[in-house]
Amino acid sequence: MGQKTNPIGNRLGIIRGWDSNWYGSKKDYSTKLVEDNRVRTYLNARINKGGISRIVIERTLNKLIITIHTSKPGIIIGKGGGEVDRIKEELKKLTGKQDVQINILEIRRPEVDANIVAETVARQIESRINYKRAIKMSIATALRMGAEGIKIKVSGRLGGSEIARTEEIKQGRTPLHTWRMDIDYASIFAQTVYGKIGVKVWICKGEILGKRDLNPNLVGGKEGGERAHHGERRPDRERGGDRRDRPDRGPDRRGGSPARRS
Repeated sequence: MGQKTNPIGNRLGIIRGWDSNWYGSKKDYSTKLVEDNRVRTYLNARINKGGISRIVIERTLNKLIITIHTSKPGIIIGKGGGEVDRIKEELKKLTGKQDVQINILEIRRPEVDANIVAETVARQIESRINYKRAIKMSIATALRMGAEGIKIKVSGRLGGSEIARTEEIKQGRTPLHTWRMDIDYASIFAQTVYGKIGVKVWICKGEILGKRDLNPNLVGGKEGGERAHHGERRPDRERGGDRRDRPDRGPDRRGGSPARRS
């Protein structure tokens, strides 16, 4: 079932927080839920080239706080903050609320953000760049920026072929059943002249050891908890002392003594 479930939904409340933070009663829960969906749909369409990764919505009594995580904050803010003011006025009309606050957080490493990587691959496919080349470039960039593993899957009429198919390219490790693994996931469409191409991205950012703050707006190493990267070695002191202080264990199994080889 690991392939059937959203990795982000599986980790909610464990190492990842919710993107909508508010309380709804039985009467207005459905209204708020639909309104959140309308806000996200509107912002993604309104700022389609803004590099939006996620939109976090918080509600108080009469206030709507929207936090946009983006790799291109300058496009959203605009010259002198004029663009963000226009977006705020449009959101007031859309939601019917007079008090709307917009916060913009910049993503420092967009190369390891699943939504931005998926959008980059989709835009390249729409520009008729070979999908294998686009995928391999994104994988190489993500691994160079510190990702432990990445998997990208594309489905549809790849290259304009008559029969739709699915292809997957992966490198490194992406353990979906390990809850402490920080797995980022995204799924979007690329609209081409020969139909839609689905793009799915899984990015493994390492293990989260210890308790983590589940506030989704904390970025840049403020999440709390300890992140252990694959292949990272602990100091000799933690493994039982320095090797030079250990007693001799006899001849080396590969022949000769350790002293002779050194």
